[in-house]
Amino acid sequence: MKNKMKNWIREHEADAFAFLRDLIAIPSTSCNEKAVVERILEEMRLLNFDEVKVDGMGNVLGRVGSGSRTIAFDGHIDTVDVGVPENWTFDPFKGKEDAEYIYGRGASDQTGGFVSAVYAGAMLRAFGLLADLEVWIVGTVQEEDCDGLCWQYILNERGLKPEFVVLTEPTSLGVYRGQRGRMEIRVDVKGISAHGSAPERGDNAIYKMARILCELEALNEKLAYDAFLGKGTLAVSEIFYSSPSRCAVADGCSISIDRRLTAGETPQTAVDEIRALESIENSGAEVSVYRYKKPSYTSMVQEVSCEFPTWTIPQDHFLVTHLENAHLAMHEQKPVTDKWTFSTNGVSIMGMKGIPCIGYGPGDEREAHAPNEKIRKEDIRRAIGTYGYFVATLKEE
Repeated sequence: MKNKMKNWIREHEADAFAFLRDLIAIPSTSCNEKAVVERILEEMRLLNFDEVKVDGMGNVLGRVGSGSRTIAFDGHIDTVDVGVPENWTFDPFKGKEDAEYIYGRGASDQTGGFVSAVYAGAMLRAFGLLADLEVWIVGTVQEEDCDGLCWQYILNERGLKPEFVVLTEPTSLGVYRGQRGRMEIRVDVKGISAHGSAPERGDNAIYKMARILCELEALNEKLAYDAFLGKGTLAVSEIFYSSPSRCAVADGCSISIDRRLTAGETPQTAVDEIRALESIENSGAEVSVYRYKKPSYTSMVQEVSCEFPTWTIPQDHFLVTHLENAHLAMHEQKPVTDKWTFSTNGVSIMGMKGIPCIGYGPGDEREAHAPNEKIRKEDIRRAIGTYGYFVATLKEE
């Protein structure tokens, strides 16, 4: 079976690479995925998927096989924007290709992983390796804006209840079994404006925030540590102000905080730690959690709190060992087993809903959100093979 799969991949790799280049060439930032969904529908139909559909939120779902067991592969099909164009040495939307790499926005994060899952599904169907098994390849939207929102919708509204989900986010072909959670926190401070020539008449909100920022920097060093997931972190990511003019004392100042939650930390403890800071209490600052309510490209609005749970599965879980064995069987080397630094749709699939997740994807985490993003073509070949072998040998578990 292994050699049969490798031959099939060699015969179809040019089509997979062309599909990836097509998807890269279609800008698909969060809430703007309609055109890329239409291209995915076309490819899944060309590959003879048994069922292809788009749900109310705009996620694209393709099924191969049918049976008593249901599993899913997840790949988000939205991307972040390109940032400063001058930082790119090539057009991020051309899908540039050479002998080793395919280049462009989304190549690693994570269109390459999604394409690999699509072609693995086609291979499994072509070889008839789906006895009593229903496999859904799910292209999810709005992940970059609000990770997990897509699967909250799928699991709450659409009736798809997989036994487990394989996340195709980039892992450099390692097996990833968890991630820290995260949340988006806001701190608001009020002041009193006065003419800038007589600042003593006012109450400068920016100065109040400066004291808060110093305490937040110190708090980051004291956050909890977990042997597997690592340390909880806190980063101030944005700052805003209000003032009648540039010649006035600021009467308001606000910041955004990116908070990463390690094992044992919760959204409530994270907020409480900030509220307990002396500078917060002295300034009367308000600490709150952001809420997300942007409409999807289908105009669906789902308002949720920006709290995304930590999740892990044990080292000896069958998904970990089975995926490790699949990689070893196909590529004759043991994969690295680790965790993501960033966040994934696993925050809702497992963190909120308790459905086990395992991660394995082509591409590198360091390429995510960076200029000059690229993915190794060999990673795509290997991911297709590992996904296929993993599913084909599930009956042995």
